[in-house]
Amino acid sequence: MEGFLPLIWVIFWYALSTPFIIYGVWKLKKVMSEHPESKPMLAVAGAFAFVLSSLKIPSVTGSSSHPTGTGFGAIMFGPAITSVMSAIVLLYQALLLAHGGITTLGANIFSMGIVGPFVAYFVYNALRSIAGFNIAVFTAATLGDLATYVTTSFQLALAFPAPVGGVMRSFIGFSGIFALTQVPLAIIEGLVTMLLFKYLLELKPDVFRIFHIEDKATSTEP
Repeated sequence: MEGFLPLIWVIFWYALSTPFIIYGVWKLKKVMSEHPESKPMLAVAGAFAFVLSSLKIPSVTGSSSHPTGTGFGAIMFGPAITSVMSAIVLLYQALLLAHGGITTLGANIFSMGIVGPFVAYFVYNALRSIAGFNIAVFTAATLGDLATYVTTSFQLALAFPAPVGGVMRSFIGFSGIFALTQVPLAIIEGLVTMLLFKYLLELKPDVFRIFHIEDKATSTEP
């Protein structure tokens, strides 16, 4: 939440997140220039992340549990572009919904907009040829969500180490409390992301093929 992190960590997470956002903006401009037909899907990915990440459940003091919705964008457009979408989503939520904050924006971007999408992207690409499309999407979205909260737990542990046991003890405590709500939420997010892909692949298969995303089970090609 706003004002929760000490100033040194506010600056640190902003500094760490900024290069990813700059690169993501460059990638986003390139995609929109080369594939203008992808703009509706970019809007869908951003809206999906906004809606899911707005469904918040109170968790650790100073934070909350919620789906992230970034797995879809990471699989579709890659983690760099998804980091920009996440930054926009988190900024709007901070300003309009009082979720997160401006001082904690850098930390939230790093966990939800950078780490989560990178994990989802690499898991999807590692599994899609050996486990099938649906399992790859489900696993990627689920683990991307969980990776966000592992990162958030670590961020909180760095800012507030336990008097006994330090950062590691604090990390175990934060991640343990998050797990109560986040594990089921991550599984639900994986299922919802998988179903969204199946629906949109049937609706707009040509747009997905541009980015080499195709569910062989729903393909009409021989």
